[in-house]
Amino acid sequence: MKVENSVIPTQEQMAGFLAPGPDGPISMVNLLKFKDKASYEDGRETEMTGAEAYAVYSRGVAKTLAKVGGKLVFSGEVSRLMLGEVEELWDSVAIAQYPSRAAMLEMMQLPEYQEIAVHRAAGLAGQLNIETTRSIVFETDR
Repeated sequence: MKVENSVIPTQEQMAGFLAPGPDGPISMVNLLKFKDKASYEDGRETEMTGAEAYAVYSRGVAKTLAKVGGKLVFSGEVSRLMLGEVEELWDSVAIAQYPSRAAMLEMMQLPEYQEIAVHRAAGLAGQLNIETTRSIVFETDR
Protein backbone atom coordinates (compact mmCIF):
# COMPACT_ATOMS: atom_id res chain seq x y z
CA MET A 1 0.00 0.00 0.00
CA LYS A 2 1.38 3.37 -1.02
CA VAL A 3 0.74 6.23 1.41
CA GLU A 4 1.21 9.81 0.22
CA ASN A 5 0.30 12.86 2.28
CA SER A 6 -1.13 15.89 0.49
CA VAL A 7 -2.49 19.32 1.34
CA ILE A 8 -4.75 19.78 -1.72
CA PRO A 9 -6.90 17.03 -3.30
CA THR A 10 -6.13 15.92 -6.84
CA GLN A 11 -8.64 16.68 -9.60
CA GLU A 12 -9.69 13.03 -9.52
CA GLN A 13 -10.23 13.10 -5.75
CA MET A 14 -12.25 16.33 -5.97
CA ALA A 15 -14.37 14.91 -8.81
CA GLY A 16 -15.08 11.87 -6.63
CA PHE A 17 -16.11 14.12 -3.76
CA LEU A 18 -18.46 16.13 -5.99
CA ALA A 19 -19.99 13.01 -7.57
CA PRO A 20 -23.19 11.55 -6.14
CA GLY A 21 -22.34 9.70 -2.96
CA PRO A 22 -23.79 8.79 0.39
CA ASP A 23 -27.03 10.62 1.20
CA GLY A 24 -26.51 10.72 4.93
CA PRO A 25 -23.84 11.79 7.37
CA ILE A 26 -20.15 11.39 6.66
CA SER A 27 -17.19 11.48 8.98
CA MET A 28 -13.82 12.64 7.74
CA VAL A 29 -10.81 11.02 9.38
CA ASN A 30 -7.85 13.40 9.13
CA LEU A 31 -4.32 12.09 9.64
CA LEU A 32 -2.26 15.26 10.00
CA LYS A 33 1.47 15.90 9.52
CA PHE A 34 2.65 19.39 10.47
CA LYS A 35 5.53 21.48 9.18
CA ASP A 36 8.27 22.17 11.69
CA LYS A 37 7.78 25.91 11.09
CA ALA A 38 4.63 27.48 9.66
CA SER A 39 5.05 28.90 6.18
CA TYR A 40 2.46 31.31 4.79
CA GLU A 41 1.95 31.55 1.03
CA ASP A 42 1.67 35.35 1.25
CA GLY A 43 5.19 35.51 2.70
CA ARG A 44 4.21 36.88 6.12
CA GLU A 45 6.77 36.37 8.86
CA THR A 46 5.87 34.09 11.75
CA GLU A 47 7.50 32.31 14.63
CA MET A 48 4.68 29.76 14.85
CA THR A 49 5.24 26.06 14.35
CA GLY A 50 3.10 24.24 11.84
CA ALA A 51 1.04 22.77 14.69
CA GLU A 52 0.43 26.25 16.12
CA ALA A 53 -0.73 27.60 12.75
CA TYR A 54 -3.01 24.60 12.31
CA ALA A 55 -4.42 25.23 15.81
CA VAL A 56 -5.50 28.71 14.64
CA TYR A 57 -7.29 26.99 11.74
CA SER A 58 -8.88 24.33 13.94
CA ARG A 59 -10.34 26.87 16.37
CA GLY A 60 -12.00 28.64 13.45
CA VAL A 61 -13.12 25.46 11.74
CA ALA A 62 -15.02 24.37 14.85
CA LYS A 63 -17.24 27.45 14.38
CA THR A 64 -17.77 26.88 10.65
CA LEU A 65 -18.53 23.19 11.26
CA ALA A 66 -21.34 24.20 13.61
CA LYS A 67 -22.81 26.56 10.98
CA VAL A 68 -23.42 23.62 8.63
CA GLY A 69 -24.58 21.19 11.32
CA GLY A 70 -21.25 19.42 11.71
CA LYS A 71 -19.01 18.84 14.69
CA LEU A 72 -15.53 17.74 15.68
CA VAL A 73 -16.00 14.32 17.27
CA PHE A 74 -12.38 13.49 18.14
CA SER A 75 -8.89 14.95 18.05
CA GLY A 76 -5.67 13.68 19.53
CA GLU A 77 -1.93 13.45 19.13
CA VAL A 78 -0.43 10.31 17.61
CA SER A 79 1.75 8.65 20.23
CA ARG A 80 2.87 5.50 18.45
CA LEU A 81 1.96 2.94 15.82
CA MET A 82 0.31 -0.10 17.41
CA LEU A 83 -0.02 -2.22 14.27
CA GLY A 84 1.35 -2.04 10.76
CA GLU A 85 4.21 -0.07 9.33
CA VAL A 86 4.68 3.36 7.76
CA GLU A 87 7.82 5.33 7.01
CA GLU A 88 6.78 8.25 9.22
CA LEU A 89 3.92 8.71 11.68
CA TRP A 90 1.38 11.49 11.49
CA ASP A 91 1.37 14.06 14.29
CA SER A 92 -2.36 14.25 15.02
CA VAL A 93 -5.70 12.70 14.17
CA ALA A 94 -9.00 14.57 13.94
CA ILE A 95 -12.44 13.28 13.04
CA ALA A 96 -15.08 15.72 11.83
CA GLN A 97 -18.69 14.73 11.24
CA TYR A 98 -20.93 16.40 8.64
CA PRO A 99 -24.64 15.92 7.91
CA SER A 100 -23.68 15.25 4.26
CA ARG A 101 -21.02 15.83 1.62
CA ALA A 102 -23.02 18.88 0.56
CA ALA A 103 -22.68 20.33 4.07
CA MET A 104 -18.90 19.88 3.95
CA LEU A 105 -18.73 21.60 0.57
CA GLU A 106 -20.97 24.40 1.88
CA MET A 107 -18.61 24.90 4.83
CA MET A 108 -15.55 25.12 2.58
CA GLN A 109 -17.25 27.91 0.61
CA LEU A 110 -18.12 30.07 3.64
CA PRO A 111 -16.16 33.36 3.67
CA GLU A 112 -15.06 32.74 7.27
CA TYR A 113 -13.70 29.32 6.27
CA GLN A 114 -11.80 30.87 3.37
CA GLU A 115 -10.22 33.34 5.81
CA ILE A 116 -8.91 30.64 8.14
CA ALA A 117 -7.83 28.18 5.43
CA VAL A 118 -4.52 30.07 5.06
CA HIS A 119 -3.53 28.77 8.51
CA ARG A 120 -4.27 25.20 7.43
CA ALA A 121 -1.99 25.55 4.41
CA ALA A 122 0.69 27.29 6.49
CA GLY A 123 0.75 24.55 9.10
CA LEU A 124 0.27 21.31 7.19
CA ALA A 125 3.10 19.39 5.59
CA GLY A 126 0.42 16.98 4.39
CA GLN A 127 -2.47 14.80 5.43
CA LEU A 128 -4.67 11.88 4.59
CA ASN A 129 -8.38 12.71 4.60
CA ILE A 130 -10.53 9.59 4.65
CA GLU A 131 -14.29 9.79 4.08
CA THR A 132 -16.31 7.29 6.11
CA THR A 133 -19.99 6.46 6.43
CA ARG A 134 -21.94 4.67 9.12
CA SER A 135 -21.29 0.94 9.33
CA ILE A 136 -23.41 -1.75 10.95
CA VAL A 137 -20.23 -3.72 11.64
CA PHE A 138 -19.57 -1.69 14.79
CA GLU A 139 -23.12 -1.09 15.99
CA THR A 140 -23.55 -2.43 19.51
CA ASP A 141 -27.31 -2.00 19.91
CA ARG A 142 -28.28 -4.93 17.67
